[in-house]
Amino acid sequence: MPRRPTPIPPAPEPAAPAPRPAGTRPWWVYLLRCADGSLYAGSTTDVDARARAHNDGRGARYTSGRRPVVVVYVEGCGSKSAALRREHALKRLTRREKETLIGVPRG
Repeated sequence: MPRRPTPIPPAPEPAAPAPRPAGTRPWWVYLLRCADGSLYAGSTTDVDARARAHNDGRGARYTSGRRPVVVVYVEGCGSKSAALRREHALKRLTRREKETLIGVPRG
């Protein structure tokens, strides 16, 4: 039986930013495209540093054998809990839904 397509959950509407304690950084979710073409979702406060860690083999076990990786999508989330919720939602998307999200044309 074919799987019914699930709608891509939209990014939450950004509310007025809540004041953050001094010295805290905003959280981000990201998608990486691995050397084998697969997509990996993660969250962090510093996307560039996290991408370097993935490419140095210090990132997730999944990406360590699929280097190099390239950041193809970044979305601001504000808080750690919001970022973790959005990361979970991204991981539940199908490959086609993720590629639609990052703007890869269907062919």
